[in-house]
Amino acid sequence: MSHNTFGHLFRVTTWGESHGPALGATVDGCPPGVEVEAEAIQRWLDRRKPGQSKHTTQRKEADAVEILSGVFEGRSTGTPIQLMIRNTDQRSKDYGKIAETFRPGHADITYWQKYGIRDYRGGGRSSARETAARVAAGGVARAALTALAPKLEITGYMVGMGELEIDRSRFDWNEIGRNDFWCPDAQAAGAFAEHLDWLRRDDHNSVGATIECVARGVPVGLGAPVYGKLDTDLAAAMMSINAVKGVEIGEGMQAARLTGRDNADEITMGPNGPVYSSNHAGGILGGISTGQDVVVRFAVKPTSSILSERRTITKSGEETTIVTKGRHDPCVGIRAVPVAEAMMACVLLDHLLRHRGQVGDAGGRIG
Repeated sequence: MSHNTFGHLFRVTTWGESHGPALGATVDGCPPGVEVEAEAIQRWLDRRKPGQSKHTTQRKEADAVEILSGVFEGRSTGTPIQLMIRNTDQRSKDYGKIAETFRPGHADITYWQKYGIRDYRGGGRSSARETAARVAAGGVARAALTALAPKLEITGYMVGMGELEIDRSRFDWNEIGRNDFWCPDAQAAGAFAEHLDWLRRDDHNSVGATIECVARGVPVGLGAPVYGKLDTDLAAAMMSINAVKGVEIGEGMQAARLTGRDNADEITMGPNGPVYSSNHAGGILGGISTGQDVVVRFAVKPTSSILSERRTITKSGEETTIVTKGRHDPCVGIRAVPVAEAMMACVLLDHLLRHRGQVGDAGGRIG
């Protein structure tokens, strides 16, 4: 199985399976001299790890990261950084009954049809457990961004669960870390909790979610035409996250409902440079960052593993039914928030390094 690496100058390769002894990431291209500490990376992993509330899977993993190479005396050396996270709470017996049966909505059937072999213990590489490695790599990317672009700040949050949505008039950045849903609207977070409790306890079901991720303080000029667009790589990064089925930049699909007059972000001259009247473009024009907030939004499908009986087939082609037992997230979108932040960090750092290497200080001046 190839294609386990993303990025150009800042490259991340993830490895390992959900129920193997460990998983992790090899990070290549981190500039030397960056302060990289396991404790700092752990802070980001702790936001993603399972079992932190009744609204997520009850699998208990410490997700303790170990740095095996590429760091000396607390700073990156410029050589590959190897990150490892040991699995400590596998319960593979929960999956014994699906060894010959495909779970509807899951990658079981396509992995089998493509490779002729699959790891049915939690889904192997198709498990959302793989995203722990991305968050660890994102911790390295954040450390490098702190050194190279100290004003840059990345924040993800949930804006919708099923048909429920936040009220943007109640948007509060400070609320995001106060509830189990990374939700900027306290009232909506309460509604999310009530709805998810009912789905999990009474309906034996799951639900999808909409996640938004914003990068503030992004330097002007990241991204390049025509095939190196910043929004192209951001969309690909977010779409690569498990269970993501749609990605938007800025106004996204709603831009199709607007006129040119409404959609264009008017420009005036401010004391420190161009000022935009709005941000329908999501901080990116022509694939290049404008200096405004970069706004990415994506849809996460409902968790495929549910306790409701569903029709399916076996590897021998027999029709049957299945109820997927085990420990699963009733809304995988909750733990997708820190993953989105990590992928945003990796992409922005990669583009920042590419920009410095190709353009340097050659950009055009205004005013």
